[in-house]
This record gives sequence, structure tokens and C-alpha cells, in this order.
Amino acid sequence: MQVTGLIHDLGKLMLFFPELETQGQWDVVGDTFPVGCAFDRRIILPDTFALNPDSRNAAYSSKFGIYTPGCGLDNVMLSWGHDEYLYHVVRDQSTLPDEALAMIRYHSFYPWHREGAYRELMSPKDHDMLKAVQAFNPYDLYSKSDDVPSVEQLKPYYLELIDEFFPQKVIKW
Repeated sequence: MQVTGLIHDLGKLMLFFPELETQGQWDVVGDTFPVGCAFDRRIILPDTFALNPDSRNAAYSSKFGIYTPGCGLDNVMLSWGHDEYLYHVVRDQSTLPDEALAMIRYHSFYPWHREGAYRELMSPKDHDMLKAVQAFNPYDLYSKSDDVPSVEQLKPYYLELIDEFFPQKVIKW
């Protein structure tokens, strides 16, 4: 989905909104993971979670924590960052399909889509979303090029896509 590729990292713009009180790149980018249940060892740098008070809270440190098995990732809170921010911005302001919303929300959720963690929380729908995110991932990470495209040549195509999926024309950030 090309429009998703175009916009998926726009959540990083939150660095430039003072009202969001971001403190730096560290609280905007990076791998995402569920909160409200045990931190899986497949999250990058898992030992750093020892200092997180949630790891010592019985309600949040069990395998399922505040969730039920199979509850679905739509019902799971993820760590805050650019993915989660953009997902919340566009889910009610666009006509993007569920797969595109999953690509936006979960593209940095590596413990899930690359390492196989948190499968126990997945609903049947999440299995389809996982396939979409995994199909998208190579275009996120390995699609960079030194060639500078012609903005004027590409602009009409992408404006048409934006108009199709963002019919309100103005997005509330």
C-alpha cells in the first residue's frame, strides 16, 4: 500500500509539536511493545525493564497482565511513540483499510512481527494483520535509495492517493 509507505513515519513529526511535550528522539522512535503485561525477553535490551516499576507490579508483570488470552491487539496498549501517535491520528480521519492501519501501528513492534512474541494476545483478525505488517516491513527498512526522485513528476500521483484516503483534506494532529 503506497500511501502507507508515504505516511507511516509522519508520527515522528510529534517532535516538532511543543504541546506534545516530547523530550527528544528517544521518546518518539524505537521498538514498540505492549504495556500492562510482562515484558517479553524478545524486546530489544530486555534487561533494561528491571528498572521499570511495572515489572514489579503483579497486575502488570504476569504473562497476560490486564489482558485476556486472544483479546486482540486492538485491545492492547502499546508503548508510546511515533507509530502509536500516527495510528491514533489517522484511524478516525482516513479511509485506510485495517491492514494499512496495522502497518502504521505495528511496524516498529518487532517483538511481535519478527520475533514471534505476544501471539497469545492475538485475535483471528491479527493473523491477517501480521501478514500485512510482515509484507510491509522490507519496504520500511530496505527501500532507501540515493537517487532523488522528481517531486513534480510524483506529486499528482501521491496527491490523488492522499485525496482518496483522506477525504476531509485537513488532518487534526
